[in-house]
Amino acid sequence: MSAAQLSNLQLRALSAVVLAIAVLGLTWLGGLPFRLLAALISAAIFYEWCAMSRTVANASYQMLTALFLAAVLLALLAGLPAATVLLVLVGALVASIAVGLIRGQGSWPTIGLAYAGFSAVSLAFLRGSDHSGLVAILFLFATVWATDILAYFVGRTIGGPKLAPAISPGKTWSGAIGGAVGGLAAGLIAAALAGVSNLPVLAFAALLLSVVSQIGDLFESWVKRRCGVKDSGTVIPGHGGVMDRVDGLVAAAFALYVISWMAGGADHPAHGLFPL
Repeated sequence: MSAAQLSNLQLRALSAVVLAIAVLGLTWLGGLPFRLLAALISAAIFYEWCAMSRTVANASYQMLTALFLAAVLLALLAGLPAATVLLVLVGALVASIAVGLIRGQGSWPTIGLAYAGFSAVSLAFLRGSDHSGLVAILFLFATVWATDILAYFVGRTIGGPKLAPAISPGKTWSGAIGGAVGGLAAGLIAAALAGVSNLPVLAFAALLLSVVSQIGDLFESWVKRRCGVKDSGTVIPGHGGVMDRVDGLVAAAFALYVISWMAGGADHPAHGLFPL
């Protein structure tokens, strides 16, 4: 490993530690503080999405869609029920699609709105304000973070065939498998330490979330390749933008929210998979 690679790795590690401390603190608090975090992540995702694809022609369309997202985030921060927040989000998406059709500018900002909006909703309602929500988010974090770390180190150590060379040339099958094994193990450990009893179900959930998080990572790589950029932004030293850091997390959060919703309901989804 060269000096430059080592320096970048150290910078990535330091940034990750600082971010983890801040995120875990807000996660512990839950409620409004965590909804604020979810809203900030969502707003940053949408800003970077638009910045990567902004042109003189679509700037005003992006600004209007940003207002639609603001309405969704205000509903979320106000503590409205999940059904109401989702209704506002659906209305925002319909309005954004209509604007795109009227202006003849496609649907790219609308896709960004969906990506950012569902990310906020999933994270916020998974956490909620009770202990089950705390366990659900920590389970999510453990699974996704372990997947990310193990995929990086296993892929660099073993190498081998590329996972999706046309989208992300650096990712390998060895890294994907190593990440999945690491995510499964970390999710089970987190669930066991929290005292959750349905470990077989959560083992399947952890494996699924690990795979989905890697798909989310590839999706963001595809978006960057489409927009012709290396990083989604520059706000996080060693990692690039917020999307670069949370691409796998928000994809897995949405998957976990949908699964948990079927078991525990839209407002308190964690009660289904994480009964305490």
